[in-house]
Amino acid sequence: MTLTELLDAVPAYAKDLKLNLSTLLQQQELNEQQIWGTVAASAIAARNPQLIQTLLTEAATHLSPQALEAAKSAAAVMGMNNIYYRFQHLSKNPKYATLPARLRMNVLRTHGIDAVDFELWCLAVSAINGCGLCVDSHEQVLRGKGMPEEAILAAVRLASVIHGLATVFDTEAVAATQPVLT
Repeated sequence: MTLTELLDAVPAYAKDLKLNLSTLLQQQELNEQQIWGTVAASAIAARNPQLIQTLLTEAATHLSPQALEAAKSAAAVMGMNNIYYRFQHLSKNPKYATLPARLRMNVLRTHGIDAVDFELWCLAVSAINGCGLCVDSHEQVLRGKGMPEEAILAAVRLASVIHGLATVFDTEAVAATQPVLT
């Protein structure tokens, strides 16, 4: 399925999401790599197979193979880290924060692309996964590297729309197989 076909498949009740995605793919706050890396990482984090397949295929036409691999890596490592650090944040036991994670996270240093872009993708995935500790950490790093709040929010806005679309496509897939109760 192409991106156009995907957008055409968005039901009328989610027209705002369709329009938002079309607009956000052209926003000026982010460069092309930042936009499409955010799209790829967010689609993976949102976990809808149709969205993943379509958006990764489209992202591959806008990103180098190395950048696409880095976006996938950001989604993978944050999928792990967001659970681990969200647990630390939610637990009332302060000792957990003093213990070593003992989780491999080498990709945070070896992704091979611009560090700001990778941080941005980690932030978008963390926003989708609801890890406040990771959102705060990545947002601080981005601002420390000179990224303006408008650009940071642009990536989060894109992640939020992709997550919303995943919800819509998941709902439609279930509705297609189940009778609607009235």
